[in-house]
Amino acid sequence: MIVSRNLAAFAALNGALAVLIGAFAAHGAGAQIKTLLTTGGHYQMVHAVLALVCAVWPGRSRLIVLAGWLAAAGGMVFSLALSAVGLLSLPAMGAVAPVGGLLMITSWLLLLFAALPSHSTAD
Repeated sequence: MIVSRNLAAFAALNGALAVLIGAFAAHGAGAQIKTLLTTGGHYQMVHAVLALVCAVWPGRSRLIVLAGWLAAAGGMVFSLALSAVGLLSLPAMGAVAPVGGLLMITSWLLLLFAALPSHSTAD
């Protein structure tokens, strides 16, 4: 099995950050900030897992690897933007969160495209 080690490492970093953000949301954040952190951590974790799946995807193509990088980057951008809004009182970072969202959506669409029979090496 060929593994994209850099993508897997970045996915692992995302997962660790998502756990840290989630733990702080559960145990140290005020009620107003908790929702922002929980939402950001959730999306970051889901997209860390997606990036890891892409890193080990059998017969993966450059399209799959790109989907993984966009998922990981998008999850991190989205989560950190929401964290900055809540923890640092930087409401302008709320305008950055949709960029992360767009990256995450694009990652799923690339994965869909790569999984279609005409682009897949398996099935």
